[in-house]
Amino acid sequence: MTLLSTGWSSERSAPFLPNADWQARLDAIVATMRELSLQTDPQQMVRLYSERMQRLMPVDRRISLSRRGLPAPQYRVTRYSGWEEEINPWREPHRLPTVSGGLLSRLIYADRPQILTDAEIDPEDPAAEYLHGQRSILAIPLFDQGMSLNMVVVSRAEPDAFSWEELPERVWMANLFGRATQTLVLAEQRDAAYKEVDRELKVVADIQRSLLPAVLPKIPTLDLASHYQTSRRAGGDYYDFFPLSHGRWGILIADVSGHGTPSAVVMAVTHCIAHLHCSDNHSPRELLNFLNHHLASRYTSGSGHFVTAFYGIYDPATRKLTFASAGHNPPRLRHCGHWEVDSLDQANYLPMGFMPDLDYREAEITMAVGDRLVLYTDGITEAANTHHELFGVARLDMVVADCRDDAASALQKLLNAVAGFTGGTPPNDDRTLIIVDVVE
Repeated sequence: MTLLSTGWSSERSAPFLPNADWQARLDAIVATMRELSLQTDPQQMVRLYSERMQRLMPVDRRISLSRRGLPAPQYRVTRYSGWEEEINPWREPHRLPTVSGGLLSRLIYADRPQILTDAEIDPEDPAAEYLHGQRSILAIPLFDQGMSLNMVVVSRAEPDAFSWEELPERVWMANLFGRATQTLVLAEQRDAAYKEVDRELKVVADIQRSLLPAVLPKIPTLDLASHYQTSRRAGGDYYDFFPLSHGRWGILIADVSGHGTPSAVVMAVTHCIAHLHCSDNHSPRELLNFLNHHLASRYTSGSGHFVTAFYGIYDPATRKLTFASAGHNPPRLRHCGHWEVDSLDQANYLPMGFMPDLDYREAEITMAVGDRLVLYTDGITEAANTHHELFGVARLDMVVADCRDDAASALQKLLNAVAGFTGGTPPNDDRTLIIVDVVE
């Protein structure tokens, strides 16, 4: 048996009649579906489908209607084969004519397929503009939410041009195509929304980074290096330096729970409160009390967010560090020349943002030349490898142990170690790291 091929993809092929050979029709439909599956633009997809249907099932006129968002008996004409200029109904809805009443209104609000075999259009009917001289009319509802919110109306000049036997297939094909087109439209709208959200998140991230120190301060007897990396566009980590009287400096590192924009907002609030209160007259304990009171009273109590923080005041004249901690990862103090590592957990207390009336503790240490202080957020120590093992504090201590490194070299070595441990996978938490070396 010889299989007939339609050559449907060729522009020279002739249209097929409804009773054409099944193999030829199948070839035509497969070729059409294959081409439609390549489309990403809904407007182009509708254009292509109309051209192919015109070859398979020729008509004289084709009209697309919509009553979405309109009260009865109003509807919009979204497409018409007689228009010289094509209108994109999704991008140019303001150009679509809105009509009220008449034959086309009755057809779309009937919510069912209909065939008019010998129609006579009243010249006063709004439909006359589109259907004048047409005797056969086929109305195919496109259902959405159980209603005919859209409709395709095709017509022929001669009477009795449409067969009831073909109607089920036409309704089925038109509705499947309508759903496919709607999927493309939603995908296009989703992509546009994602781009807008991404643009806004980039702005948020830029604003957030502007709240961080633009350059590290020059603090006598200290060599500083820092790293800040968010797991998303914006994050909840925060660090800062505050110049105080008599050459002293405040050093703050904080971590807002969660990720992304909500955490970035709380981080910005924390920054504003800290800069409002941080002054010569307030100790580390008083600053954390102030921060916690305002966060818990006004910002975090109903959001589920909390903030961990470590704040210390360093005096270069005495190399004394007075500090308080609100549930933050205790900094590591490495004494170069020894294997000893101290954990600055003497003043640790609850995170900020739960209860407004907490009273934080204070402790102090005196550091020596050659000491290295490592302040970090848990995105460093909780970085995981493919076996779900955490980088941990022990690895951190080992990496920063080499006292021959300056602060910048020690910081880069630690970041390289974390990247190697995780296999270079993107972080799932924000990572902030500050290396403080005590020097002559």
